[in-house]
Amino acid sequence: MAKDASFICTACGATHAKWSGQCDACGAWNTIKENEAISTGPGPRVTRGSALTLTDLATTEAPPARTHAGVDELDRVLGGGLVAASAILVGGDPGIGKSTLLLQAAARFARGGLKVIYITGEESAGQVQMRAQRLGLTESPVKLAAATDLRDILTTLETEKPDLAIIDSIQTVWSDTVSSAPGSVTQVRAAAHELTSFAKRRGMACIMVGHVTKEGTIAGPRVVEHMVDTVLYFEGDRGHPFRILRAHKNRFGPADEIGVFEMTGRGLAEVKNPSALFLAERGAATPGSAVFAGIEGTRPLLCEIQALVSPAPAGQARRSVVGWDGGRLAMILAVLEARAGVAFAGLDVYLNVAGGLRISEPAADLAVAAALLSAREDTALPESAVLFGEISLSGALRPVAQSEMRLKEAKKLGFTTAIIPPVPSRRARMSTGTPADRAALPEVREMHDLAGFVEALFGTEPGRTQVPSDQD
Repeated sequence: MAKDASFICTACGATHAKWSGQCDACGAWNTIKENEAISTGPGPRVTRGSALTLTDLATTEAPPARTHAGVDELDRVLGGGLVAASAILVGGDPGIGKSTLLLQAAARFARGGLKVIYITGEESAGQVQMRAQRLGLTESPVKLAAATDLRDILTTLETEKPDLAIIDSIQTVWSDTVSSAPGSVTQVRAAAHELTSFAKRRGMACIMVGHVTKEGTIAGPRVVEHMVDTVLYFEGDRGHPFRILRAHKNRFGPADEIGVFEMTGRGLAEVKNPSALFLAERGAATPGSAVFAGIEGTRPLLCEIQALVSPAPAGQARRSVVGWDGGRLAMILAVLEARAGVAFAGLDVYLNVAGGLRISEPAADLAVAAALLSAREDTALPESAVLFGEISLSGALRPVAQSEMRLKEAKKLGFTTAIIPPVPSRRARMSTGTPADRAALPEVREMHDLAGFVEALFGTEPGRTQVPSDQD
């Protein structure tokens, strides 16, 4: 028998230093067994633990109960509302509006019946109260505290037993069991782990705020994303009033869902129809402008893609992109030259997604190519046309997912023409659909390859500016 052997009662789980006939803890007889090691190889001795309760794949659980915030855009990103015993991380650049949004959400949740505690580590309680007064939230029953000591925060949460705790921000929280400075990777990881574990044990929802630079180098969201259930990022340009709340990870709902807000003097206002808002400042048709019908999460979203092409000094051509992938732009320019005979050598190229929106899906390829060609030829595209489609390296145009949803959104906003790749499934539905179904979609012009697209919109020779009118 090993010298460090231990014994455990199979009835109550009590441990004993030696074997005996009766368990001192529960009084049962002949239930004490040796706690044998489950590993006899090199390394420390690993003793047996408690057996896990196993289920099969057919076992189903009821969906988690959710509490609605009363802010439709926030509920959408959360997957339908706030889930109890969940840990949520809200990241974004400093000053983008995270604290404003969460203070508004805390007030809504509190008015809905939840007990909410807002703990700030970056500001004083007076500063948060001033923000609440400016936003008209002073009557909301939100409990407020200013603290950074993790031990004090956990003790307060244990005593108060809130339904929701908001920690603003995780970089300021420190634990006296960790020797690193507050805000370091070790401190942030330790604080996030303790708060997440506490939320799971107590059935409390916990929202943690974290700051991230453009490079993502500040300790915070990048080191705790795998610990939490939901990761939301607040995006936007301070020069624009629009803010995008995007779900990068969500165990209780779809990822890549977005909520759109507008920064006003009274805080963040939710945008019910973001497509109309992003296109509100679009005037008459101008060269270099194309409207893209995209999908963000589960909703269609129309936005304007702007391009500018101008002569460049010899050997110093620039490529500048805002809101899209610069590598993807380089690929589109190469395919235009190799497959359609349209060169951009010696030309500066600037590309921008209007409104501060960031697009990642390849469905924007065709709209980007159209904006570039329109700017190069100094010819406006049809004002009532939308475009979407993926461009392959061979120059072929490939269909994208959810084409019908994109077309319906375009028709709703008054666009009468859609330039897209061929979609066999859409053709089949249209051949069997009713006249009302066909009337709900814009007129579709299908393009098979990039060369045919350039010829149809700008003529066969570079430099020609023959563009079909809306009536063609």
